[in-house]
Amino acid sequence: MGPGYAPGMTDPRAGRDVPDHRGRTGLDRTGRDLDRNPDVRVTDVELLAAGWHVLRRTTLEYRAPSGRWETQQRETYDRGNGATVLLYDPDRQTVLLTRQFRYPVYVNDHPDGMLIETAAGLLDDDDPATAIRREAAEETGVEVGELEHVWDVYMSPGSVTERIHFFAAAYDGSLRDFDRGGLAEEGEHIDLLELDIDVALDMVRDGRIQDAKTIMLLQWAVLDGPFTRSGR
Repeated sequence: MGPGYAPGMTDPRAGRDVPDHRGRTGLDRTGRDLDRNPDVRVTDVELLAAGWHVLRRTTLEYRAPSGRWETQQRETYDRGNGATVLLYDPDRQTVLLTRQFRYPVYVNDHPDGMLIETAAGLLDDDDPATAIRREAAEETGVEVGELEHVWDVYMSPGSVTERIHFFAAAYDGSLRDFDRGGLAEEGEHIDLLELDIDVALDMVRDGRIQDAKTIMLLQWAVLDGPFTRSGR
């Protein structure tokens, strides 16, 4: 039997009782000690899957406005937190976006799965600024200088735990001399799109850009960011 397996267990589970392929155990403990909301009591956490990311079913008691305690269940998908950055050239009025194949959107009615996005990635063990500098370099070849923190957002709070840290950073488009990015050894095959900000906004309007984080950052850029009317 593997480490963490106790006599009497009938179902040793990777990620719960024995290490999964990433060496993790105790993944069913997350959330059990939460006490920040006096109207919520977590009573059980079931590990449903522990592939690269983690799917849990949590049973909780919730005190309704009437004062009555209700038993509820929630499934949560935990893929860690992430970061994204809008790369913009203030002199040329352009933004640098990526285009790559995303199977989840392909299977959900996107024409070809080739999604246009801002550079982004998971934090892994890094802080948000370090992580997005790494991801920007890998995906676009741009070495980010000064970062502006825009906001932190829960993107799909009904089921996904992920919080994304949003940033913006200037780049010099005149120095860019390639149109592809990504790490081939990780299956990343990324096209780079340098777009005039008005063209990018038109692509949001007509549906060619459908990624939420990208739409949010493009709209921020013209409402409060580097491409406000006063600065254009």
